Amino acid sequence: MANYSHAADHSFLQSLSPLATFLKLTSLGFIIGVGVVGNLLISILLVKDKSLHRAPYYFLLDLCASDILRSAVCFPFVFTSVKNGSAWTYGTLTCKVIAFLGVLSCFHTAFMLFCVSVTRYLAIAHHRFYTKRLTFWTCLAVICMVWTLSVAMAFPPVLDVGTYSFIREEDQCTFQHRSFRANDSLGFMLLLALILLATQLVYLKLIFFVHDRRKMKPVQFVPAVSQNWTFHGPGASGQAAANWLAGFGRGPTPPTLLGIRQNTNAAGRRRLLVLDEFKTEKRISRMFYAVTFFFLALWGPYLVACYWRVFARGPVVPAGYLTAAVWMSFAQAGVNPFICIFSNRELRRCFSTTLLYCRKSRLPREPYCVI
Repeated sequence: MANYSHAADHSFLQSLSPLATFLKLTSLGFIIGVGVVGNLLISILLVKDKSLHRAPYYFLLDLCASDILRSAVCFPFVFTSVKNGSAWTYGTLTCKVIAFLGVLSCFHTAFMLFCVSVTRYLAIAHHRFYTKRLTFWTCLAVICMVWTLSVAMAFPPVLDVGTYSFIREEDQCTFQHRSFRANDSLGFMLLLALILLATQLVYLKLIFFVHDRRKMKPVQFVPAVSQNWTFHGPGASGQAAANWLAGFGRGPTPPTLLGIRQNTNAAGRRRLLVLDEFKTEKRISRMFYAVTFFFLALWGPYLVACYWRVFARGPVVPAGYLTAAVWMSFAQAGVNPFICIFSNRELRRCFSTTLLYCRKSRLPREPYCVI
């Protein structure tokens, strides 16, 4: 009776195998298309639109390049292995190169998201330092540092330190996870988990900072008495004259400011728009936190499966759970363009005007009536 039940289960799994292969190929093909096309469109937008040539979008461009590399180079080999019945038909060197690129992309995204979280905190908590120090060359140095660290993390397994090999259950070349006593990949996974934890802690500190700022009481201004722009009284702080000098005054020159030139420079006025810049930085921070959250949510099940295989002595990871976890980690490369477009109003506007050429008139609509 037991033999009959085992044979029935085996025949049932064989009948499901073509359907599972079809679903894998279809989903992976969709992920490859979305990952390449979506990230490529975002990259073209960030390069073409000069209003997006700022520090956070430099980092976003680098993240898109990493996802394009993973989608265009690594995933087609997974597609071929699934099509060949979970078999690797290429050589050992090719397996190591593809595994190196996949791990490189994973660690690069983790390191870059951590650096972005730090810059997001600086942009809101220390905005003057952020705008003065985080120039194009600073961003380029950060990007080069992240790629260097990622190569340093992904290259040692090529030299058989935490050996790369083809894992048939995952249909890909990656770390060969063994028991933690004879395992070299545990340190790499622990470092990845620490990076993700540190990123969440930085965003948590940023949330606490914004929450404390909301609890601050607004400044109570005492009105000043004015006769022909000669302010006096308890509220005479000179702020009205300073506003006129900054370029916000209208009408003729006040008598007390005759002979003084009004500042019409846009850069000088821009320094006073602190509230608008603060709101913009908060919107960008929300976008990057959404990218970080989805990275953790989509890679989390696969990390759990890796730790399971390293520390668990008894049952192996269920095949269905492992397949779903691996495909969720693949989907991370294609989900970022949707997150960026739907969570950032500035990107949506630039996308519609730059790539779709849907330019809207910037003239205000005047009310009118029909006689």
